[in-house]
Amino acid sequence: MKTFIFGFLFSFSVLNAQDAIDYHFVFGTETDAEKATGISTALPYQPDTGYGFDFGTAYRVTQHSAGFSATAPVYFSVDVPEGIYTVSLVLSGKDTEMTLKAESKRLFAAREPINTDDAITKTFTVAVFYPEISESYKVGLKDREQGTLDWDHKLTLEFLGDIVIHEIHIEPSPKTRTLFLAGDSTVTNQDVEPWASWGQFITAYLTDEIAVSNQASSGASLASFNGSRFDKILSQLKPDDFVIIEFGHNDEKIKGEGNGAWGLYTNLLTDFISRIREKQGIPILITPTQRRAFEGAKLKETHGDFPDAMRKVAQREEVALIDLTRMSTAMYEAWGPEASRKAFVQYPANYFPAQREALEDNTHFSNFGANELALAVIHALRQTDHPLKNYIRSDAPAYNPGQPNEAGSYHIPLSSRFELQKPDGN
Repeated sequence: MKTFIFGFLFSFSVLNAQDAIDYHFVFGTETDAEKATGISTALPYQPDTGYGFDFGTAYRVTQHSAGFSATAPVYFSVDVPEGIYTVSLVLSGKDTEMTLKAESKRLFAAREPINTDDAITKTFTVAVFYPEISESYKVGLKDREQGTLDWDHKLTLEFLGDIVIHEIHIEPSPKTRTLFLAGDSTVTNQDVEPWASWGQFITAYLTDEIAVSNQASSGASLASFNGSRFDKILSQLKPDDFVIIEFGHNDEKIKGEGNGAWGLYTNLLTDFISRIREKQGIPILITPTQRRAFEGAKLKETHGDFPDAMRKVAQREEVALIDLTRMSTAMYEAWGPEASRKAFVQYPANYFPAQREALEDNTHFSNFGANELALAVIHALRQTDHPLKNYIRSDAPAYNPGQPNEAGSYHIPLSSRFELQKPDGN
């Protein structure tokens, strides 16, 4: 056991041969004797130490005798081995609320009310994954993915809200069941604002008994995912883990003989299912989300035969299917051509820093839209007898895609990292 004191206690011990490590951080100047007393200064993240307040946010930290707080987003990073971790936060706060994200904006708590002087513990489970598959084989990351929080060698926590963080405890949880996500830009954890996806919001509606490993990629099709991307998931897949597969947006762009919905797409879906089952995993198919393409009050069918092809494969292979094409169609048409804009990245010029031109995107979601789609996925799971439904939080709200929430009614604090370039796959 080693102990370092730099404004908090950092301790770790090797737990097993896989280099699983237990991290325990205590913030503040008043701690009990066993936890030692830290120096009341914020410590920036440094690669040589492997922990600290990241992305230049140490200056935002307010030190308290019992911990730290900040009214603007604060990032705290720790170098950890690849794996599944249970994160326990000891915190307090009066008449305030907490928003908590991890890695590439994976949402775990959305404006959760906190009103107690006594320290309470909040727990969640997070998957950390590296590009490396073996010593000589890596995931083929795109240039834009280099350095994103999901694919670095750190676990990064993002705190938003005027709460006091007393302790952070990060414990390996290698036996925790995992939900892997394979998909495109409508699924992936968008690393920066204002882009979002349902895959990074569904984490807020699942219990800490399951980890979500979202390895979807902007611009991906089944064909491009079939390689190092899918091999990475298979290398981590444990018996009874789940794998959600949602593709279609970019598969439509692959032209040539045999490359349509009933050819390459159907063949690859069938192959993915077979390889998941060989590892004793449980595949789930999700038809592609609709684009916002109205003709009058109704949406155009922009996905051609691809949703039907996936429905056919699901039926033939006896795989659970979530029909997000139909649900998202009902949602957008319920909002109508104008109100539905709020579900997408559509903002006037100068809404965000350095944004000189209006953002007009009919494929990628705002935080509101991403959350609505996550609720739709949760709704569909609840209608089944699928074992994944057992991991839905009991307080996850009911949802009706035909009567979605009022457009723009959901708000969470924005992260402080922005990029105005559209994700691949528009």
